[in-house]
Amino acid sequence: MDTKKIIFLGDITGRHGRNAVKSYIQSLKNEGQTTFVIANVENASHGFGLTKKNYEDLSAFTDCMTSGNHIWDKKDIYEYINEAENLIRPINYPSGTPGSGSHIFDFEGEKVAVINALGRVFMPTIDSPWQIVAEEIKRLKNEGVTSIFIDFHAEATAEKVCFSKYLAQEFNTDENALIKGFFGTHTHIQTADEQIINGMAYITDAGFCGSPEGVIGMEFSTSLKRLITGLPERYEVAQGNLLQINGVEVLIDKTQATQIKRINFIVDNNENNKEVNLDTGG
Repeated sequence: MDTKKIIFLGDITGRHGRNAVKSYIQSLKNEGQTTFVIANVENASHGFGLTKKNYEDLSAFTDCMTSGNHIWDKKDIYEYINEAENLIRPINYPSGTPGSGSHIFDFEGEKVAVINALGRVFMPTIDSPWQIVAEEIKRLKNEGVTSIFIDFHAEATAEKVCFSKYLAQEFNTDENALIKGFFGTHTHIQTADEQIINGMAYITDAGFCGSPEGVIGMEFSTSLKRLITGLPERYEVAQGNLLQINGVEVLIDKTQATQIKRINFIVDNNENNKEVNLDTGG
């Protein structure tokens, strides 16, 4: 297998996030790049959840959509999630929960799989991901999957680091690294710790796609009032002229991930997407 490129995009937040992602992916297609695109979409519809309309719209630009604890916030999710083949929800919800926690895809003739899991530290009560994800990895391997990518949607950095190291040591012990990517999501703040662990590309948090002019994608004024007063306040998605794209670009070969590079740039939406800041990490 030749070197292949995987793009993982952090939490898409609201209309600004959707527009930024579509523009970015279209630019890759225009350059003739063949990539497998994974994006977290749990905040894609006005900051909370994913409507069927937005799912169908984003399906033209992504190969797999992951999610998290907010995936249930738009009630029409229950009407379509069982038929949404490239949308997955956290695998460690109880048995019988609608949707699937993983999916196998064909990428240039190879079987690749994506698993979504939810952390438990400072998060809603949920089944433990440790054994569930390990058993799913074994099942996918038996199905002939050669590359697995994991979106771990979690609050605590320590939980993300520990879970990633456990999986890399447990399943990437021979010449072939089965897990080629482990990407943290949920906090919306991109970390600068991208690295390769036992042939697995890793970052604690991929960041978010949306407006950088608010507070992790939401309006500053409502966030400020809620934090100062401690009273409930309806969050609104941040607006503005700037669009932010956060994520990682990963190169893999037949045996392992060979490179991970941060995607982190801002474009001015009023200047035909003129780039005003660029940091692709290292």
